[in-house]
Amino acid sequence: MSPEPANLSIVVIGASGDLALKKILPAFFALYCQDLLPPRVNIFGFARSKFTDEEFRHHAEKRLTCRYTPGVACADRTREFLERCFYVQGSYDSKESFLDLYETMKRVEGGAPANRLFFMAIPPGVVLDAARALGNSGLIGCEQREPWSRVVIEKPFGRDRESSDLLARSLADFLPEERTCRIDHYLGKEMIQNLVVLRFANLVFETVWNKNFIRNVQICWKEDIGVEERGGYFDSYGIIRDVMQNHILQILALVAMEPPVRFNADHVRDEKVKVLRSIPALKLEDVVLGQYVGSRNSARAFPAYVEEPTVARDSVTPTFAAAVLKINTARWLGVPFYLSAGKGLDSRMTEIRIQFKEVPNNMFCEIGGCPATNELVIRIQPDEAIGLKIVNKVPGLDLTLEARDLDLHYRTAFSRQIPEAYENLLLDVIKGDKSLFIRNDELEAAWDIFTPVLHEIDRLRVKPEPYPFLSRGPVAANNLAAKYGVACESA
Repeated sequence: MSPEPANLSIVVIGASGDLALKKILPAFFALYCQDLLPPRVNIFGFARSKFTDEEFRHHAEKRLTCRYTPGVACADRTREFLERCFYVQGSYDSKESFLDLYETMKRVEGGAPANRLFFMAIPPGVVLDAARALGNSGLIGCEQREPWSRVVIEKPFGRDRESSDLLARSLADFLPEERTCRIDHYLGKEMIQNLVVLRFANLVFETVWNKNFIRNVQICWKEDIGVEERGGYFDSYGIIRDVMQNHILQILALVAMEPPVRFNADHVRDEKVKVLRSIPALKLEDVVLGQYVGSRNSARAFPAYVEEPTVARDSVTPTFAAAVLKINTARWLGVPFYLSAGKGLDSRMTEIRIQFKEVPNNMFCEIGGCPATNELVIRIQPDEAIGLKIVNKVPGLDLTLEARDLDLHYRTAFSRQIPEAYENLLLDVIKGDKSLFIRNDELEAAWDIFTPVLHEIDRLRVKPEPYPFLSRGPVAANNLAAKYGVACESA
């Protein structure tokens, strides 16, 4: 086999949009500053907007940050990176436009063979058209040998199981599964990647990671902002499709899966599929829906969801959801998994909270009441941390017990920069490591859990419970948690 080409051509389809300018290009710049990209790398922006190369570079430069190259080196690295950026205007559904892109790439590459990475930073409604045009243009090679071509597709992957299957079948006509990387940026976050290490590299956790010791598992996702400029997209999908069916369910799979035979992409994803397939379809009685309404604090007024631009005034789209899932495996039978996600809440935070059972026949219950149970809290964002709540004796002459946290805060414990999620994931695409990308059978299993209840919600046009902006969410969520004995401290 010939050596891998030193050239790498990166194509950002939708390069003039927010995702590309705010996340994707800065992530590639961060990799470039750490010398993690090949020496002969070029970035090609492709979109409908009319930009010259210089105009594209100007827009990109506004979002580049020098976390890895502070000081004088920043200007030099920025200039070098931008000199490698080029732009082609075209239509996403046009084979001819992609052929124009090909001519530009061929000129810049100088005729040398190059690996090619295509990132589709475009709205879901045009992904299939773009994939068809890209495939018909011949830019994606048919050979399985080097140089490689890989295509990254952002969520959402359909609206339910049927539309997801149709999208997967249609994409397969142009993009082979082995060249498709379905990205969920949450899987690139440092603490999500650490979950597998925390569980399987520490005997102290794996031995108690089951129904015999764990009372419940909570996965909580909160934002203290509304839908803002994403109102049109969000109103078509809602919080379950936007966050719970993908981000939160991916976290659940990593928390609940069995130990993989080996630490590689296929074995990890095999175990995730197994645990997802063991979860019965969610029922409506185990779901709470909410929608934020307007409120005011001392600084400003906050609009209701239906007052947001591009949101229908009679919309019943939920901005909050809570649900309880059950996992029918020997490890987890009877343990409720309480999931919640919402916008317009009282803080921005994502965490996993493992609540352990009470100590049997606890002798300290006779002294001032039973002490608090142990908890393991994994803070995903912000301020990545791991905390273990344990019971201690308070210093003094009497016997007073108090629960305190053993804390590991990443930013103080480790001197290295914590990479952004897209930095991790895009580097994995280049390496060919698909451990953190979603396989098609994994996507099918995830949709099977939520599709029936989503159809029922849509058919009944279920009205979500109102909750004030910057509150803790709808009261009914606490009732759902109490129904399953979950002490929900973060909902």
